[in-house]
Amino acid sequence: MIKQPIIIVGAGPAGLLAAGRAGSLGAPVVLLEKNNNAGKKLLITGKGRCNVTNNEDISGFIDKFSKNGQFLFSAFRKFSNLDLQDLLTSLGVPLKVERGDRVFPESDKALDILKALFAYIKQGNVDVRYNQEITDLVEEAGKIKGVRIGQEVLAASTVIVTTGGKSYPATGSTGEGYEWAKEMGHTITPLKPALVPLNIKENWVKELQGLSLKNVEVELYQGQKLLDKEFGEMLFTHFGVSGPIILTLSRKVTEKDFQPNELSLKINLKPALNEQQLDQRIQRDFHKYQRKQLQNSLKDLLPSRLIPVVIKLSDIDEEKYVHQITKEERHNLLKVLTGMPMSITGPRSLAEAIVTKGGISLKEINPKTMESKLIEGLYFAGEILDIDGVTGGYNLQAAFSTGYTAGESAAYQYLSED
Repeated sequence: MIKQPIIIVGAGPAGLLAAGRAGSLGAPVVLLEKNNNAGKKLLITGKGRCNVTNNEDISGFIDKFSKNGQFLFSAFRKFSNLDLQDLLTSLGVPLKVERGDRVFPESDKALDILKALFAYIKQGNVDVRYNQEITDLVEEAGKIKGVRIGQEVLAASTVIVTTGGKSYPATGSTGEGYEWAKEMGHTITPLKPALVPLNIKENWVKELQGLSLKNVEVELYQGQKLLDKEFGEMLFTHFGVSGPIILTLSRKVTEKDFQPNELSLKINLKPALNEQQLDQRIQRDFHKYQRKQLQNSLKDLLPSRLIPVVIKLSDIDEEKYVHQITKEERHNLLKVLTGMPMSITGPRSLAEAIVTKGGISLKEINPKTMESKLIEGLYFAGEILDIDGVTGGYNLQAAFSTGYTAGESAAYQYLSED
């Protein structure tokens, strides 16, 4: 009797690792991709630089995935961030570590990561097929039998679904994997945007479009209650705010259905200084520029584009000369510098999210193998699962680790069959 190959659906990070690992163990693998090329989403991660993983230890990784982090423990143990770095280095991609322990290719090119992963699957003799539109999965008596492409059924010994979530649909993540899983009896937890930019009510934000701020602290409030805060880099856009710390804070915004304008942000533009130190700094600058207008006295403290907005929010006449500024006005300025206020009207759409929150219920997946508990021989890996972490390379590592685990488990299942 001819044994059927392992079929993997979706040639993203999870699918490529699953294919590479299964192939390296000697199992025949067919990797199906609906696009005309692979890794579309991988190529745009980290602004095209590809933050492949993080140098944090496993317990730190678990914490970054909130309540569902523990599910990933086995996968991270089986194929850790260090294992990934060793693999990529062995495939000819030197890596570097940046702020926040984020790991990037030395070249700053995501394409180099994709090329390395293709070298990995080539070593395993993986059969890659493009422009393959899967319509559904085929099962019989609780066991996976293959996938359907149009009217044709492609037989398989096992199937690994790595089709991603519903974020960035232009890359091919359009959510069909959820429908197939549902048809197999799986529960899909509500799908929401995670790691997503935020819409801001105030019009002045548009004036700052494209301005990036580094080393700032942003606090997220529900009314007067502080929900979370993050330190790092953010970006102003035509609709609101984005950037690493905003994306991380957005996980709290999308956690539940808040009312419009119920949430707000405060930006501390100078978190390295306490209020007294910042006040002294302002007074030194005021003394230095005492014969100049206020707008010209803040150039040592703030980016030029930010100055008019800060003055406006401080309710001070920008034409006023520094020596005319009252103590009360200086304190208003101090208040804005340490808590620049913005009203959140809501997150951007799921299509603009970096990661999808929600997915296949983890209660129905074996964490040690990534196999379905409902259908024998059916595996899931990557963003299709109900896992989402903060920014910093954590989500890609989860995709790589779960993909590797699924590929290894499927290969062992194939090799153990008579």
